[in-house]
Amino acid sequence: MSRAPQPFDSAARGDERLVLDAEAVRAWSARTAEVLGRERAAIDAINVFPVADGDTGTNLYLTADAAHRAVEAVFAAPGAAGTSAPDTADAVRALAHGALLGARGNSGTILSQLLRGMAAVLADGADGDHLARALATAAASARAAVARPEEGTILTVAAAAAGGCADGGTLPEVARKAYDGARTALAATPGQLAVLGRAGVVDAGGQGLVTVLGALLETVTGRAPEPLPPSPAARPLPERPGEGCGHDGEQGPGYEVLYLLEAEDAAVELLKARLDALGDSLVVVGGDGLWNVHVHVDDAGAAVEAGIEAGRPHRIRVTHFAAPASPPTDRETADARGERAHRAVVAVLPGEGLAGLCAEAGATTLQARPGEPPTGDELLDAVRRAHAREVVLLPNDTDLRAAAASAAEQARAEGIRVALIPTRAAVQGIAALAVHEPERSFDEDVVAMTAAAGATRYAELAVAARQSFTSAGVCQAGDVLGLIEGDVAVIGQDLTATARTVLDRMLQAGGELVTLVVADSAPPGLADTLEAHVRRGYLAVDTVTYHAGEGAPPLLVGVE
Repeated sequence: MSRAPQPFDSAARGDERLVLDAEAVRAWSARTAEVLGRERAAIDAINVFPVADGDTGTNLYLTADAAHRAVEAVFAAPGAAGTSAPDTADAVRALAHGALLGARGNSGTILSQLLRGMAAVLADGADGDHLARALATAAASARAAVARPEEGTILTVAAAAAGGCADGGTLPEVARKAYDGARTALAATPGQLAVLGRAGVVDAGGQGLVTVLGALLETVTGRAPEPLPPSPAARPLPERPGEGCGHDGEQGPGYEVLYLLEAEDAAVELLKARLDALGDSLVVVGGDGLWNVHVHVDDAGAAVEAGIEAGRPHRIRVTHFAAPASPPTDRETADARGERAHRAVVAVLPGEGLAGLCAEAGATTLQARPGEPPTGDELLDAVRRAHAREVVLLPNDTDLRAAAASAAEQARAEGIRVALIPTRAAVQGIAALAVHEPERSFDEDVVAMTAAAGATRYAELAVAARQSFTSAGVCQAGDVLGLIEGDVAVIGQDLTATARTVLDRMLQAGGELVTLVVADSAPPGLADTLEAHVRRGYLAVDTVTYHAGEGAPPLLVGVE
């Protein structure tokens, strides 16, 4: 339980720290995650910029929590030369790296860059003057990371914090001046950004940063700062579509796209230009070959393709925003007051193309890349990002059953009603999503989706990496494997021929619809060849084809 706030007395020095050593960094990261966790709902409720999707507090908390876990990992590791604790440089670098890897949303991505900017200075010294320079570096680097900075946001609050302590001083003095400067700037944000003024709130990201600086102040002084006055939930905004997204009189982009990117600096500069032309709210943070990319776009696939051209994107997340003019389904029922949507679907999918497809259908997606299955924490994060009272979770992989069950159980403990449909393949998830109707009762919707998934038999084509024994015999490295319901049923030399054999075997048991999900690695013309094969041999069977893009098996097949 946190201590009750006490008045700040500059004469009292007993609990003060004059150096932000590794233990202080650890305490600050823990306190930041704790306080943001406690205040995230209040921050979510005032989130109207850049998109009124009510998740800024949650994103900041998840980013801070990832940063804290990275610091704890450094403390848990064996120290150099037998030391029992890391030095300050190791601690602040872990803090920044953890935030970079775990950054969520627009404000969380900016927070990660603020911490990275601070780490660059604090690694060389951790007294008051270094903290003042660290805050200045952080504010400048965060502003540089945002393609089109806006005043009245977290960037303004960060600049005010740095400006407030520019004259330096002891560590407690600098922390106090930074906090006071940030708090004053936060109060002025409704007069700087019209959407905040109309909603009657301060900037949500800015309030989160004041919370972070308040945790720092408490860490170095031993006393919590005066609490911020309670913030009312945002008033419903007049119908001026898109203004909160940086658009003037038109609806904003439909998707939030985030991914980590391994790329060289020169490639990232080209990526920024391309993404800036595709959408808005562009933030690219990081360095030294690893970047966190955040953008709002209408074409999620194009945003991911730009990342593929620049380097190697992974941990791709695509979230479908509310569309004010559409029927009130899933996340679209969440209004500017930060209320949770009535119901949402969370789906794990291989390949960015499938992720974009399901995002268009209103799902919150989590991409599974080869050799990088999502963890239980990532699944729980996706459920939280859906920001709904009721969530249908589609793991789409037998191996994710345990992790998905754990995530569902923890989400239920947080008050979210979660139904886990044990889909074993992406084609089953697509079938379930196709019959999803949020207007039905939750139980009826889950039953219908479960029935659709269960009625879909699935197959996958893969290439053997090594010699091994299978249920269809011994395969050699490079052989094409046709897996039906998870078991190897066909071993072939040619992917197209093997796919035809797999289709024939599946359709011998009947079927009305064949779903083909083709990856970029598949032979050219594979989908056309298989569609023609079905038309010739199975006159009453329809075929639908989807493109999975990169990161998926060469071919997924579903038969309903």
